Amino acid sequence: MNRLGRKDDETLIEMASASDGGEVNGPLFENISNTDSEHPGNSEGLSTTETTLLISDLQGIDRQHQSKDSIFFRDGVRQIDFVLSYVDDPNKEGEKKVERRREFENNLEKAGLELETEDKKESENGKTYFVKVHAPWEVLTTYAEVLNIKVPIKENDITCAVENPLDCMTRPFRLPENVMHPEPDYFTAPFSKEKQELYLIHDEHTFFSPSVRNRIVYYILSRCPYGTEEGKKKFGLKRLLNNGTYTAAYPLHDCQYWKKSNDPKCDNERYTLYREWARFFQFYKEQPLDLIRKYYGERIGIYFAWLGFYTEMLFFAAVVGFVCFLYGAFTMNENMSSQEICDTNIGGDIIMCPLCDRKCDYWRLNSTCESSQYSHLFDNVATLFFAIFMGIWVTLFLEFWKRRQARLKYEWDLVDFEEEQQQLQLRPEYEAKCTQKRKNPVTQELEVFKRKTVNDYGKLSLLYFGILFWISLIIASMIAVIVYRLAVYAAFASFMENAQTPTPIRRLLTPQLATSVTASFLNFVIIMILNFLYERIAIWITDMEIPRTHLEYENRLTMKMFLFQFVNYYSSCFYVAFFKGKFAGYPGFYTYMFNTWRNEECDPAGCLIELTTQLTIIMAGKQIWGNVQEAVLPWIWNWWGRRRAGSSPENLYSRWEHDHDLQTFGPLGLFYEYLEMVIQFGFITLFVASFPLAPLLALMNNILEIRVDSWKLTTQFRRPVAAKAHSIGIWQEILNGMAILSVVTNAFIVAFTSDMIPRLVYYYAYYTDPNSPMSGYINSSLSIFQTSDFSDANKPEQSTEHYDTCRYRDYRYPPDHERKYTHTMQFWHILAAKMAFIIIMEHVVFIVKFFIAWMIPDVPSEVKAKIKREKYLTQKILHEYELNKLRQKLCESRTYASMEKEVIASEGRVELAEVM
Repeated sequence: MNRLGRKDDETLIEMASASDGGEVNGPLFENISNTDSEHPGNSEGLSTTETTLLISDLQGIDRQHQSKDSIFFRDGVRQIDFVLSYVDDPNKEGEKKVERRREFENNLEKAGLELETEDKKESENGKTYFVKVHAPWEVLTTYAEVLNIKVPIKENDITCAVENPLDCMTRPFRLPENVMHPEPDYFTAPFSKEKQELYLIHDEHTFFSPSVRNRIVYYILSRCPYGTEEGKKKFGLKRLLNNGTYTAAYPLHDCQYWKKSNDPKCDNERYTLYREWARFFQFYKEQPLDLIRKYYGERIGIYFAWLGFYTEMLFFAAVVGFVCFLYGAFTMNENMSSQEICDTNIGGDIIMCPLCDRKCDYWRLNSTCESSQYSHLFDNVATLFFAIFMGIWVTLFLEFWKRRQARLKYEWDLVDFEEEQQQLQLRPEYEAKCTQKRKNPVTQELEVFKRKTVNDYGKLSLLYFGILFWISLIIASMIAVIVYRLAVYAAFASFMENAQTPTPIRRLLTPQLATSVTASFLNFVIIMILNFLYERIAIWITDMEIPRTHLEYENRLTMKMFLFQFVNYYSSCFYVAFFKGKFAGYPGFYTYMFNTWRNEECDPAGCLIELTTQLTIIMAGKQIWGNVQEAVLPWIWNWWGRRRAGSSPENLYSRWEHDHDLQTFGPLGLFYEYLEMVIQFGFITLFVASFPLAPLLALMNNILEIRVDSWKLTTQFRRPVAAKAHSIGIWQEILNGMAILSVVTNAFIVAFTSDMIPRLVYYYAYYTDPNSPMSGYINSSLSIFQTSDFSDANKPEQSTEHYDTCRYRDYRYPPDHERKYTHTMQFWHILAAKMAFIIIMEHVVFIVKFFIAWMIPDVPSEVKAKIKREKYLTQKILHEYELNKLRQKLCESRTYASMEKEVIASEGRVELAEVM
């Protein structure tokens, strides 16, 4: 069943020379030279010239008979696997670009690919040329073996699990079976050209899926040489796109998303994905992961599998968080602290010290009544329970995801796929810089490598200094926001205390809250601006490092971007949670930033409500802006492009032109999707003790996110090049690190940011009324200051009334005590209780986390059994195949031996007859 017209050594070729005359290692093109060579795509052995004439004859077909929506060459047989586009350049560089294209396309043909060019006269704008690329069977089989692609050898006969009787309850959430499982399940084995009889090859044109075909073609395009410039060999499609030789390169969608193709050979998978997956009203349906994987490749499939699983797990966290929020709402009127603050006889009689120097006046505690009531929504006993629950939830999420990932690895034939296989696929940019070879200690084969020089180390030092500079810039911007908070705090305080200020504003907004809200919006704007700048800096720095493989490139870029985003998004939340109000000093002895701006104080009800405000604004703002950026902007650009071209989806033009006008997903498209979700994961884990509704906001966002991502990928973007992945990669380690850090941050938030520990200490040790242990807590938490001790720099300039004393939030001795203004024993008891709580909570949660991780195996037992069963059956099939081949050879050798004996005998008889 061998379908090849020549041996392996006639199709696989040596790598083109590197930039400095050295050779680039790896399987690439064979016999690429300026002379005509045999066309590997021709099983009949036609020369390049003969093949060109044949293609020219095929192009003579009347184009009117070809559908505008066709994904085939003009002959209607050869499928378009990739499309390159370019325009004429009237500038001086135009001649160079023409020469590069000519050399590049000649080398592609010599490598076995078949090309067909659409003249610019045939394009709608009359300016763009389109080069259609087709990979014939011989090229596909050669590189399928190089890339170790698995193909079916036998239909899977492992029985499925018994159907659960409760599955009928989930039927409304299911998709049709042909959508969920678009093709049968097979036992697979890596492709080998020598064993083609072993595989289930029913049709050579459909044996390799379109995603596999475009992956193979892109592998060739990214390594094809196109000439020598400045004494250096140049190769790779990426360089040609960067220097404008080609304007775009992309695989085709199989049909329009809003209607099926008229071509009966089209699978219409894009249309199916749009109808069943990419519409918002399908939000309650499961995702067709197998179809996503088949159409877009495993890498995109694993992202949507992870996002869907993350969203499912968020449902449980959102329910518990919402219940905790309801508990706070229902017990709001029972909160003794807010009752005392709002009581005119208690909070109304407590005179608080000025909130700023000179400009601010004394104020009454009951002016913060509403904010103290709202603070109880999030600062209550349920906060502690929810913080512990989220510490356990995040462990369950990560462990169950490992099990889900193991199932996908088995179902998608990724069990034997290791990152080491990706290590074999060097980045063309790295290959171009390699000038030396060395022997691999494992394979004992020569491989290219780049020796580090003094200049390289110096360059890396500068690059890492640049990273530190940008992180310092973030910290500087955060300090600027803090300075803003301190500068406007006095203005808000004087405005809120002004009698002419409308009463509703004074009741709803405290100076602290007003400052926090405006500073949060300002911080969000700065975050977005810094993100925009640093994304480009991080990519440039990573490119300058010249990583060896694509995997190494992504890991380096991921760590840079995540480190930056972590500091950028979370620094303001860390400030409010752990620094604000902790170093404010006390009346008469305040602390100042840069000896100019007085440090902020927390609200009398605590700083937790301000942390909640900060978290809500940044998290919600990021999610809203992210959805606008992902959905609205691509739609606007595509609409504008169609408007300029004078066409619309209803007015069909050629498939390659339609896809050309779509947006480019790019090799880092998924990177930004993961980054967005991981930053969100940080918001709902690191600071969730301050905002139990965070998981609910994340759940609603993710339900929309899945459909927005699927909609834009299916309708607004060109089809991405398929790529393999068996996990979410380095993001798994980042999530694990954030899960551990979240236990620490939430323990500190409950201890130092919320008012829970001081209330508990008062409840058990300092209560004055056994019938109502929390009565008197507000008076106990406020210290007394004698106004005559104010310095001229702190004393209010214009005070409407004179007071002998004022109160402030701290635990210090009164002015008539011998230890005047020093910390009381209650302060040290509370501090000890806080430290004890942190240690106990961390140890309890960590013990539970590690116990759960130990109890839950990463790979389900039934998946292990299926993997072993499949390996056994696959090996059995391969063994039987090799045995049958050996038998055939033995039979052939025996037949040949018997024939040889007969010949010898007949020759002996002839000689004997001659002698006689």
